[in-house]
Amino acid sequence: MPALDLLAEPVRRRILELLASGERSSGAVTEVIQREFGITQPAVSLHLRVLREGGLVSVRPDGARLLYAVNAAPLRDMELWLAGFRHFWTPHLDRLDAELTRSRRQKPKHRRNR
Repeated sequence: MPALDLLAEPVRRRILELLASGERSSGAVTEVIQREFGITQPAVSLHLRVLREGGLVSVRPDGARLLYAVNAAPLRDMELWLAGFRHFWTPHLDRLDAELTRSRRQKPKHRRNR
């Protein structure tokens, strides 16, 4: 299944966001996802399995627990695909950056009165 199809599901997107900061145990992922989405542990495990089978995450045993991590290769493929659309938002972001820079330079400096 292509990465975009896998990430169409909000729970799977959130799992990938959690793993973007580094490797996590299935228990740690489950704890956050259950709290945020109110789904069961078996449902979280199913999402982890779908991400693993789709190649977006890797898993390795660490004693009695499983550690999950992002597999960046499919994300690079997705980034290459998105590059064809970048021209839609890049000029807008460049203008926003220029405006923010300009407004920071014009902002008066406040002095503290003693």
